[in-house]
Amino acid sequence: MSPEQTAEIESLRAESRPTLRATVPALEAMLHTALPVLDHGFVRVIDYMGDDAAIVQAARVSYGRGTRKVSEDTGLIRYLMRHRHSTPFEMCEIKYHIKLPIFVARQWIRHRTANVNEYSARYSILDREFYLPAPQHLAAQSSSNRQGRGEVLEGDQAEAVLDLLRQDAVRCYDHYAEMINEGEGADPSRPGLARELARMNLTLNTYTQWYWKADLHNLLHFLALRIDPHAQYEIRVYAEAMLQTVRAWVPAACAAFEDYRVGAFTLSATMLSVVRRMLAGETVEQAASGLSKREFAELMTTLGWA
Repeated sequence: MSPEQTAEIESLRAESRPTLRATVPALEAMLHTALPVLDHGFVRVIDYMGDDAAIVQAARVSYGRGTRKVSEDTGLIRYLMRHRHSTPFEMCEIKYHIKLPIFVARQWIRHRTANVNEYSARYSILDREFYLPAPQHLAAQSSSNRQGRGEVLEGDQAEAVLDLLRQDAVRCYDHYAEMINEGEGADPSRPGLARELARMNLTLNTYTQWYWKADLHNLLHFLALRIDPHAQYEIRVYAEAMLQTVRAWVPAACAAFEDYRVGAFTLSATMLSVVRRMLAGETVEQAASGLSKREFAELMTTLGWA
């Protein structure tokens, strides 16, 4: 983070504001603090509304927090999560400030269930910061998955790719700065190109920033997709950082989410039929299961019967 951003965070954390609304001490301790992600990115919580009790209150449509036991509230939250109820979880909201590579942002924005305001390169100049993968994340194209990675590149081949990424990013940014012609080293004898035009020259690994606000239901849907091991690494690490904040914010809801959504496997009607047949003692082969080879393999692997 820049010295200016660090100073701003320290100033915000030094302030204390009295409130009558529900607060969560564990998340309060994280407010404004940047959780580092990738080489130059971060995730930080700016604001939030609601807590586990707000979910329970919305489900019961009661006045105030009530007198029920914590175990009863936890049981209700788990019931709501287990049966895919959404509205009570929509009563909680959270706002993040996120710094991320442009190519990750373009993948992320496909989740159209949040309020987003991105740093505008029409009005401001983007920082000279680029994402370069760590060697262990520099991989070849998968031969079996069109949107996945295969073997990790090594040695001279890996170094050559990193050099290309670095050189292209630096060269394009240098040309971007030259076209803008602002700040130190600017040529006063010629006008700079409009920022909204000059930005087209930047590489997709250039960092951008945005504010991203979502309700808990849609946030959990985002996390379920993006913390999956099959998700692209560069977006998965952002989701993992955000999951840390959700654990602090709504621990009961997050525990239910990790149990019923993250750590669970959904059986189709056909899969359930296969399991019942096997439990009854029948030997079920893939050809007679009604499942495709891929579905059958997934089921057997999940059940530990592969």
